[in-house]
Parts: sequence; structure tokens; C-alpha cells
Amino acid sequence: MINPISKEAIQRAEQHVQDILTLAIQHTPDQSTLVIYDTNCALATTLTEAYKRCLPNATFIDFYAVSPESVTALFQTLAPSDLVILIQSTSFRLNAFRLRVELFNLSLKVIEHPHLSRMIGQEALFYIDSLAYNPDYFRTTGHALKKQIDQSTRAIVDSGDEQLIFDTPLESAKLNIGDYTHMKNIGGQFPIGEVFTEARDLEAVNGRVKLFAFGDTTFSVYKVDNPITLVVTKGRVTDVINSIAEFDRVLANIRADEGEVWLRELGFGLNKAFSPERTVTDIGTYERMCGIHLSLGSKHSVYQKPQFKRKDARHHVDVFAMTHRVYLDDVIVFENGEWISDFK
Repeated sequence: MINPISKEAIQRAEQHVQDILTLAIQHTPDQSTLVIYDTNCALATTLTEAYKRCLPNATFIDFYAVSPESVTALFQTLAPSDLVILIQSTSFRLNAFRLRVELFNLSLKVIEHPHLSRMIGQEALFYIDSLAYNPDYFRTTGHALKKQIDQSTRAIVDSGDEQLIFDTPLESAKLNIGDYTHMKNIGGQFPIGEVFTEARDLEAVNGRVKLFAFGDTTFSVYKVDNPITLVVTKGRVTDVINSIAEFDRVLANIRADEGEVWLRELGFGLNKAFSPERTVTDIGTYERMCGIHLSLGSKHSVYQKPQFKRKDARHHVDVFAMTHRVYLDDVIVFENGEWISDFK
């Protein structure tokens, strides 16, 4: 077993986990809990200890100490609305499908912590900070952003001396803010903190945007020393200024499979534990970063567009914008590194 990061880290993780269980998942003592974990990295060990302190009556199973059949059998003993927690140094697989999806199909609540081994040292502490759940902030800001997104006719991402303009209404925004009211599934991947949408008319997106980081070919966050500028014409990346070899490889891979590089997701990250200065390696975790992220490639399973066939859409690469301001219509919703929930 790998030792926990520190006593202080466990204590912080314990408080954050308790808030997630109580405030976000609304877990009650009469509901059963199954925690499946591994001991292959310090962060996984730390989170496992935090959950043991919060859930002394839960069943804890080391994924790699039992057979896949025994894990599957345990799922069948749970009732709808019971809770399964997955603490994964990498990603647990029992078959070709994602385990979280299978659990949702059983009407179980799920808290998933994947790819923890990608975050070591200071990054692990950033991750623990990102688990803090403040419902007043996440829910107030998230719902306010969704309301403004859904009624806006255009949006602008201002990255200093460049602007990316969405001259079109946006798709109905989706929320990942720990509020599962009226939602079919309760839980998901943690940390949370995101509102996302995309242009209804993808070809109405034009302009330039500066990037400070992107998802590389290993699904890791690659932070650049000097900003990369994307030139977007009719929703496609048509030029790149101040690029680097690794980013060129990302674009080349997309073009090889899809012919051109579309810009799709417009993500509003809410998690204040992550910033351009406070980064973690895992791209699926860092996309909650407080600010704007975009996706390159035609793949986006949430919003269906007639020009894309699901079988042909191969790439969804997150990139992170230097974000000075964000406008929805004429309303400033992001400025000075923060979201503005009481829009003027």
C-alpha cells in the first residue's frame, strides 16, 4: 500500500467528501454504499481513507484483489439509489463499456474518481482542493449561466487582444454542478463544476482565440510557454499562430481522421481550484478549470449536428483559452478571473 499524502490532506479530503455525500449526492444512512478502490497511487489511498472516515458502514473492495465476477455480483446486491464510489488510479473496466454507465443503468448513484495516478505531488493537493463543494457558488452561478446562455443570441470569448465570436444562439446548456434535481442519473465524475454548450450554427463561429494549454496526444494537459493563437473561420481552425510541434501533432491527427478541424464545445469551467497557474495533468479533471475551454474535432455526443455522423466523429480535444472577458450578448459574465453570477 502507498502511504497517504499527509494527515492534513486526508482531513481536507474528508471534509470535502462529506460535503459531496451530504450536499450533492444527498446520501442517507439507510442507503447502502459500495466503495471500489485500488492502492496504486498516493491520491487513491488518500481518498479511500477519507471515504472510510465518512462511511464507516460501507463495503470496501480492492478492485485488484478480487475477480471481475465477484465485483459484478456485488452490484446485483444493491438497490436503486444505493451508492457506488469508484476510486481509480487508472480506470476500472469489467467489459467494453464504461463502468459508470453500467451502474447508472442499474439506477445506482455513482461517484467516480478516475485517472488519479496522473496527479502526484502538488497536483494531488490541487485535486483534493477541487473536491470542495459549495452549493451556493456552484448552483447559483451554474443556473445563472445556463439562463443567460439559453436566451443569448451571440457570445464572445475575449482573450486579450483577440476575440472569438459566436454569432449565433447557443445550444441549451448542460450543467455539471452537483444539482441532480429532475435528472435521470445522480452523480458522475468528480471533481465537478462546468456548464457547457456549443453554437447552434457551427459555421457562425469566427475570429481568433489564444490558448495557454491543450490536451496532447497522451490525454494530458500540455501548458505552453507562449500562447498559441487559433484562427477560426466558419467554425473550423484555418490557421495557427505561434504553434508548437506537439499541438501540430494533435491537429494532424484530427485532420487525418476527419479531414478538417471543427471547433465545437464552448465550456464554462467553474472550479476555482484550477486556474492557468494551478494545473493538473489529467485532461478530464482539468476541464473544470475556472475559465473557458473549447473542443477541437467533430465528436460531441451531447449535441447532434446533421453534418456529422457519429461513426465518423473521432476526436474531441479540449483546449484552454486565455480568458479576459466572456460576453453573452452584451452582458459580461466573466472578468478578472471570476464568473459573475449577478449579471448586470
